[in-house]
Amino acid sequence: MDFAQILPQFGSVAFTLAAFVVALSIIVAVHEYGHYIVGRLSGIHAEVFSLGFGPVLFSRKDKHGTVWQFAALPFGGYVKFLGDANAASVGAVEITEADKRRTMLGAPLWARASTVAAGPVFNFILSIIIFGAVIMGQGQAADPVRVESVIALPDGVDAGLLPGDEILGVNGIPAETVEDLMTALSQIPVAETVTYTLRRDGTEQDVTGSWPYPPVASGLNPNSAAYDVDLRVGDVVTAIDGEPIFAFGQLVDAVTASEGRPLVLDVYREGQTLEFVVTPRRMDLPTEGGGFETRWLIGLSGGLYFSMETETPGFLTAVQLAAGQVWSIMVSSMSGLWHMITGAISSCNLSGPVGIAQASGAMASQGGTSFLWFVAVLSTAVGLLNLFPVPILDGGHLVFHAYEGITGRKPSDGALRVLMAFGLAIIGTLMLFAIANDLFLCP
Repeated sequence: MDFAQILPQFGSVAFTLAAFVVALSIIVAVHEYGHYIVGRLSGIHAEVFSLGFGPVLFSRKDKHGTVWQFAALPFGGYVKFLGDANAASVGAVEITEADKRRTMLGAPLWARASTVAAGPVFNFILSIIIFGAVIMGQGQAADPVRVESVIALPDGVDAGLLPGDEILGVNGIPAETVEDLMTALSQIPVAETVTYTLRRDGTEQDVTGSWPYPPVASGLNPNSAAYDVDLRVGDVVTAIDGEPIFAFGQLVDAVTASEGRPLVLDVYREGQTLEFVVTPRRMDLPTEGGGFETRWLIGLSGGLYFSMETETPGFLTAVQLAAGQVWSIMVSSMSGLWHMITGAISSCNLSGPVGIAQASGAMASQGGTSFLWFVAVLSTAVGLLNLFPVPILDGGHLVFHAYEGITGRKPSDGALRVLMAFGLAIIGTLMLFAIANDLFLCP
């Protein structure tokens, strides 16, 4: 499903806002449903399940006595349990002794802790489901290596490969499997043309074709210099400041050497040559060792100019890969936060709701798969954020429950109110700082 076709206001504020609301609603609904369903199974009664805040637009009471409602402001949601004075489950209203066990405050410690933890856990489950579905839908490159499709390259550039070709080697290096091919491509010297050994129509032959990694935009990052000047996936950069290029690595080298100086790009798009002026931005990127490196980037990612035939991975393989993706996001997020705190990387890496909304629109404009992948990434981030041991977040509640489990007594209502106010101040300050990043500090 292509959201760009559904919402013709592509690139507009309305499109961006719609994409943001859809992404946020999915994530919040799943998060709050985790609280709700585990609470219900643990014997805690939910009075209200709300998507949005403010005036109620629609509501319905189910057979369990829970009111399900949509509210006018679609930027969040909550579950209000029996006896709660508010949606944060802090404080209590008068409740009968008979109903005490059905309240959040009156339920056993295990039930309360499980209900609180369920929100972030459901966010992670949602991410695994989406990542796994995308991985299974897209498939994995299969052996033997067969060309499925070839990207349109500029006039005068001979791709060499055709759909249906079976690749057997590159520049004399055997490559009959995907792993062999990637190894061979990493070993050959950069050159404008490459000799591919292949089987075509049952006949083995050598053909001369383009360098396998031309300067094609295989991916486009939201909130990047390239996105801002309307570069698109599929664009081919043919020249930089008037100098022709044939490899994506040449584009990377030019951007790095620019140190932020504007670059004039000649771009081939659907039979036309267009000109764009793009100014690289300094970005902090995670490294394999867990650190970060600062590089100049414009927001384009490269890839092969041909796609390979795929096979659908098994269910368990897809789940394993999806769970690994969630774990990787969590590790890199925590590493990035630590490096920001220590000043090793710029605080501009912290985005607020404006930046997230812009990213939502950008990813939705690239199609349904990109948007769903973004939702999974954001869901992982929301789940992780909610586990931080900050009062008012789920992680803060879990700290209170741990305190009760160790000492045998709950924190006093007065202490809870003070800690919650402190937590609200922390979150509010961070939110204001992130919004300032989006609007003023990090253009």
